[in-house]
Amino acid sequence: MRWLVVVVGLGMALAQKPQVLIGTGGVGGVYFYYGTAVAEILNKAGVVQAQAMQSGGSIENLMLLRDRTDPARGVYYCGTVLPDAALMAYQGEERFQGRPAPLRILFTMYPNYFHVVTTEDSGIRVLQDLRGKRVSTEVAGGIIEYEARTLMAAAIPGFDPRLHFAKWERVRVAESAQMLSEGNLDAFFWSGGLPTGSILELAGSLARKGKRLFLVPLPKESTPVQVLMRRFPGVVDTGVIPKGVYNTRYDTPTLTFWNAFVCPASLPEEVAYAMVKAVFENLQGLYAAVAPARDTTLENAVRSRGGKVPYHEGAVRYFRERGVWR
Repeated sequence: MRWLVVVVGLGMALAQKPQVLIGTGGVGGVYFYYGTAVAEILNKAGVVQAQAMQSGGSIENLMLLRDRTDPARGVYYCGTVLPDAALMAYQGEERFQGRPAPLRILFTMYPNYFHVVTTEDSGIRVLQDLRGKRVSTEVAGGIIEYEARTLMAAAIPGFDPRLHFAKWERVRVAESAQMLSEGNLDAFFWSGGLPTGSILELAGSLARKGKRLFLVPLPKESTPVQVLMRRFPGVVDTGVIPKGVYNTRYDTPTLTFWNAFVCPASLPEEVAYAMVKAVFENLQGLYAAVAPARDTTLENAVRSRGGKVPYHEGAVRYFRERGVWR
């Protein structure tokens, strides 16, 4: 497996610092830009030698954290992850069966909104309408694909993407958006912050062709949404994508997930403390780099504390000092 590594401002002065590799997501998604901005903050603060790396998203980031972290060499894999993926990894479920990931939360970042993206002229209005269409479920084996298949199985009994989709793609959001814009795809699944750059660009390209983006609504009372919320109790919530975000005709009810920035339990407490301190003392830089990061605040940073995945003790110490961990 190959990854694109983005090295941000590494210098000789950082040579003896712990090496922190930050798994993100694909180019075009918020994770990639958020992780790159965090790496830049950490390097400028001089607390670690940080690198942000493109990856397949939450599941791959958690596997790297579990399998590639090497405390003896001072190498720690952190990452941006969805909370249901974090819970799955921590409890040793699904792809982590028998080998749970020893992860800890450093801070909660911002909410992801689930997108089922299509066009107004596609005729797709509910999940069942995806039967017989050309659909992408995102990266193979990723948490978005897992969420998509769970929703579709609740909408169509006996669902099998190889049988129920006319064409089944498993590509990143940027490629999905391009394929839909060019007429080679009817719809795709995505989970990301608002706005997600690739979908914003797609809305613009469709408008220039006289078309309009449509997001399939996922109302709270619908069976698929209830099924996913029961699968991940306390982790999955509901919200609304306002029509002004992508210039859709209507506000769209959908699922929401608060993303977490995670690290291995083996990350030294002093390093974890210094990393969290650096990020939260440089929030304006993060906000300037990534629009959804506006929801990364001290108050929101601890909103996952009631869940099953624990926070790192270094992070807890910082949040106690700031008065938000009570």
